[in-house]
Amino acid sequence: MLGYDDKRNFFRMMVNSPCIIQIDDAESSRTVQAVCRDISATGMSLEIDEASIEMGTELTVQIESTSSQIPSLSASAKVVRCDPASENSCIVGVEITQMR
Repeated sequence: MLGYDDKRNFFRMMVNSPCIIQIDDAESSRTVQAVCRDISATGMSLEIDEASIEMGTELTVQIESTSSQIPSLSASAKVVRCDPASENSCIVGVEITQMR
């Protein structure tokens, strides 16, 4: 029997899709390229080429669809976790606050 050890309320879907992130923090408003590693109904995990992003930072995430049968995604989100992936990149966990 397979166990479900992840305590999340929604299953995560691995996507590894390029995306564009608009970061609105105290320093500035900037756009960066990222990779959406996985997504669920309430959040997603993003790999970003920045050393870190502060918790609570507001983002806009845009993922363009490569299929005419699947719509593109645009969402507002808030950073809830940031773990270093390397010296110059991090994995950011975000909570989706609004679908656009």
